Amino acid sequence: MTSYRLPHGGARIDRSDTVAFTVDGRQHFGLAGDTLASALLANGVRVMGRSFKYHRPRGLMAFGVDEPSALFTVTTDGVREPNVRATEIEIFDGLAVESQNRWPTLDTDLMAVNQLGGKALAAGFYYKTFMGPVIGPLKGTRFWMVCERFIRRAAGLGRAGTAPDQSRYERINAFCDVLVVGGGMAGLHKAVEQAEAGKRVIVCEIEPHWGGGADAKNESEIRRMVDLLQSQPQVTLLPRTTVWGFYDGNTLAATERVTDHLRTAPEGAPRQRTWTIRAGHVALATGALERPIVFAGNDRPGVMLADAARRYAAAFGVLPGRHLTIFTNNDSAYTAAVALREAGANIRAIVDLRAEIGDAARALADRAGGRLLTGYAVIGTKGARGLTSVSVARYRHDTQSFSGGSEEIETDALLVSGGWSPVVHLASQAGAKPVWNDDLQAFLPPESPGPWSAHGAAAGDLDFGEGLSPSPAPVFEVRHPGKAFVDFQHDVTADDVRLAHREGFRSVEHLKRYTTLGMATDQGKTSNVPGLAIMADALGKPIPEVGTTRFRPPYTAASLGSIAGERFADLFPHRLTPMHDWHVNNGARIYAAGHWDRPESYNRPGETVEQAYIREARTVRTGVGLVDVSTLGKIDIQGPDAAEFLNRVYTNGFAKLAVGKARYGLMLREDGFAMDDGTTWRLAEDRFLMTTTTANAGKVMSHLELCLDVHWPDLRVHLTSVTDQWAGAAIAGPRSRDVLAACVAGTPVDNDALPFMGIVHGAIAGVPVMICRLSFSGEMAFEVYCGAHHGTHVWEALLEAGKPFAIAPYGLEALGTLRIEKGHVTGAEIDGRTTARDLHLDWMLSSKKPFVGSAMMDREGLTDDARWTLVGVVSRSGEKLRGGSHVVAGDRDDPGPSLGHLTAMAFSPEMNAYVGLALVEGGAKRIGEQLYATDPVRTGTHIPIEIVSHHMVDPKGERMHG
Repeated sequence: MTSYRLPHGGARIDRSDTVAFTVDGRQHFGLAGDTLASALLANGVRVMGRSFKYHRPRGLMAFGVDEPSALFTVTTDGVREPNVRATEIEIFDGLAVESQNRWPTLDTDLMAVNQLGGKALAAGFYYKTFMGPVIGPLKGTRFWMVCERFIRRAAGLGRAGTAPDQSRYERINAFCDVLVVGGGMAGLHKAVEQAEAGKRVIVCEIEPHWGGGADAKNESEIRRMVDLLQSQPQVTLLPRTTVWGFYDGNTLAATERVTDHLRTAPEGAPRQRTWTIRAGHVALATGALERPIVFAGNDRPGVMLADAARRYAAAFGVLPGRHLTIFTNNDSAYTAAVALREAGANIRAIVDLRAEIGDAARALADRAGGRLLTGYAVIGTKGARGLTSVSVARYRHDTQSFSGGSEEIETDALLVSGGWSPVVHLASQAGAKPVWNDDLQAFLPPESPGPWSAHGAAAGDLDFGEGLSPSPAPVFEVRHPGKAFVDFQHDVTADDVRLAHREGFRSVEHLKRYTTLGMATDQGKTSNVPGLAIMADALGKPIPEVGTTRFRPPYTAASLGSIAGERFADLFPHRLTPMHDWHVNNGARIYAAGHWDRPESYNRPGETVEQAYIREARTVRTGVGLVDVSTLGKIDIQGPDAAEFLNRVYTNGFAKLAVGKARYGLMLREDGFAMDDGTTWRLAEDRFLMTTTTANAGKVMSHLELCLDVHWPDLRVHLTSVTDQWAGAAIAGPRSRDVLAACVAGTPVDNDALPFMGIVHGAIAGVPVMICRLSFSGEMAFEVYCGAHHGTHVWEALLEAGKPFAIAPYGLEALGTLRIEKGHVTGAEIDGRTTARDLHLDWMLSSKKPFVGSAMMDREGLTDDARWTLVGVVSRSGEKLRGGSHVVAGDRDDPGPSLGHLTAMAFSPEMNAYVGLALVEGGAKRIGEQLYATDPVRTGTHIPIEIVSHHMVDPKGERMHG
C-alpha cells in the first residue's frame, strides 16, 4: 500500500509516536495526533464507506463535521457507537472501528448491485414501487408487506450495539457574559476583546486545536491569543466541544469530548460532558464550509474538497494523492493549490469554470504549476475503487453549454471548490431566517442587534488573501450524462431534485422529505445549497425566492449517554432512598416506581414475589413490619399565613389544627377533580410539614407555587421542597408501639403522649427523630422521620429493637396489598378523572369555607349517581385478578358494555382471596352484585367477581385507633 505521508510538515502529529489501530479487524498504523481520516489517507486507503442506497464506494471528502461519507462504528472494548465521522475520531493504541453499510466487506460489497436499479431507485421509489403489482394473493399493499422486512434489513447505516455502556458521563451548568462559539481566528479575537473588557467568557471549539482553518503563518498569533485567554481566570476554554443546540433565553447545549481520544481515561474522568450554558451574549464564529460542485462522477473516491486537502497537508502531513487536479469556480482553490504544491504535490491542472480570473489568482496558478484551464468544467471521472482520471471540456456557465471535444487528464485526486457556505445552523436555531447574499452565492445569518451576533466567515467575511475575490461564479451544477450527486450520504442526485419538481414537490420542505436531501447525519452541510440551487433552476426562480430549510438541534449527533449525564443507563432519572444500599444488601428485589428505585419485596430463598408479599403483609397484620417511606413528597411550609394558605388549598379545615398534631388532607384541581391526598403536620404556629404521594410530589409543589404566585401573592408563606432532606420509615402492626417503646428516648410513646395523628420528638440510637402516629395500612402505625444521612442508622436501630417481636421489612407489593384491603386510594384511583365523591372522600369537603376546586366540584356531571365510584372486588373463582381489567355484567360470550375497571389487585392474606379496588358505574349501589372482570386482549380471562365495600378489612378503623 502506498504511503501518502509527507516527510515534513504536520503541525498536529508527533512523528516519534506510532499508533496501532484496526479497521474491520485489519491493523493499520498512524501517528499520535492523527484522526482516523488522516491516518487512513496516509495509508493510501481510498474507500472509506459505502453510500446509503446504491452502495457506491465512497472516499474522504471533507476535513471536519461536514464529512458525509467516511462514517465508522467505533467498537473499542466491545461497545458499539455507529455513524462516527472518521474526521472526528482521534486515533490511539487499541482503537477498533468497523466500516458500515456493506456486505460482506467494504472493498467487495455485493449490495453494490443496487446500482443496476437505475431509475427504479430514484427519489420516492419506496412510495411507488411497492404498492403493487397484483400477483395472486399479493394484492395492493400486501406486496409491500412482503418486501418490507428485506428493505428494513438493508436500510440504515451503522448498527447500534446492545451491550451496556460502561462509560461515565457528566452534566454541568455554566453561566457567562459572552459565549464564543468557534475557536478560529475570528472567535479568538472576539474572546480576547471581551476578556480584556473584564467579561466572563467561555470559548467552545469543535476541534482539538485552536485556530480553525487558519494558515501556518497565523500560528504565532493564535498561540499569543490562546496564552492570553488561558491566563485570564474569568475565561474558560473548551476544545473538543461541539455547541449543538441554541434554545430560548440564550441557553445553549454543548458536548465536550473529554476522553474519547484516550485509550485509558484518567480515574474519575468522564467520557463526555454535556454543558448547559446560559450566556448574556453569544458570538457565533462558526466559520464557513466549502461546497462541492455537482457533476457526473463527483462521488468517486479521490474527489475531495480543495481546502480539506490543504488542511490535511498542513495539519497531518498527508496528501490525498500524488498527482492532483483542482476544479473550482472561485479564487480560494488557488491558495489551496499553492499550499499543496509547496507541500510536495504535483498539480496536474487547475480547471476553472470562469472564463476570466483576476491577476492575483493567475499569479498563484503560476506558482502552483500545472495547466490552467479557464472556462472549462469537469464532466466525468474514471476509476474503480479510486480516481484515475477526469474528463474536462470547454464550458460556458452562463448558457450551460459545451464546445469542442473533451480531454482526459490522468490524476489520482480531484480537489473541488464550489464556493463557501457560512455556518448558519445555530443562528437558525435561535430563530433567525438566513438571508441570501448574491456576491457570495450563499445564505448568511441576518444582522442581529440582540442577544447574539455573527463574526468572521460565519458573517460572510471571507478573506482568501490579497487581491483574491471571495465571489464564486454562480455555478452549482455542470449538467452532463452520468450520476451527479447532491447529497452524498443519502444518494440524492441532481436528477432526483428535478424529479421532485416534476412530481409537484416544489417547496423546500417537501423537496427535503421526498428526496431525503439534507436529512442525513451531516444535515445538509455540503448538499443544502446546491440542492436548493438546482430546484431554483427547475422552478425558473432565483434561489432566495425558493428559500431554505431551517436547521434544528443538534448541529451534530449528540450521544444519548452525554444527554442523560450521570445516569447514563436510561433516559429516566433514578432516585435512591437513604436506605437503598441496605435494601440491596438484604435481598430486596428493587424496581422502578416512578422515578424512585424501591424494594418490591424481600424474597426468601425459593419464594416468588407473590409468596413474599403475602408473607410480609401477614406479618404486618399479625405482628409488626417496617417499610421505607422516604419517597413521599415532603414540603416545608412556613410563614405567618401558612395555616390560612393550607385552609385554602385543602378541602378540609387546617386553620385550627393544633401544634403537634397531623391531619389527613385532600386537594382538588381548579376544575373540581381530585389531585392528591396526604397528611400535613403542624410543627409550630407558623410551620407545617406537608406529605404528598410519591408520584405527585412535583405536581403538588408546582400547584402550591402557582397558588402563591398567581392567586394569593399577598399571603406571607414560603415553600421549600424537603423530600430529599428527610429519611422516613413507617412501622406498622399491633406490636409497633412496643418496638418504639424499646428504642425511642426523650419522649413517651404511649397512647396519651402519642394519640392517633399526634406528633412527638425524640431520639433513636442517638439520632433526633420526629414521630407521627398515622396509618396507611389500617393497622396501628407510626411514621419515623430523621435526617436523610442518618436514615440507615435509624432503620437498623428499629429493626434491632423489633427482633423480640419478629419484625420484618416489607416492600411496595405488601404495602399495596395492605392499602387495597383497607380501601386507601393512591394515584391509580386519583387518576385525574375522579372526584372526592367518587372516592368516598366527600366527608372531607368543607361546607364552611371556599377552597381550590370548590366552585367547580358540584357541576352537573360530577354529582351524577351513575358516575364510576370506588368499590372493592373479590374473585369468586379463586383466579388471579389483573389491574386494568374491565368490569362487565355478561358472560364471556356476551359480556356487554364496560361498567368500569380494576385499578389495583392483590392476594389478601386476611380474606384468603384475590381482591382488588375498582371504579364502577354506580358503584355503591352494586355492593353484593356478582359481575365479571374481563381482559380479552392481554390474557383472555373472564373472572367472576363480587362487588364489596372498598373497606374490606377493619371498616370501623378499630385497629389503627386502638
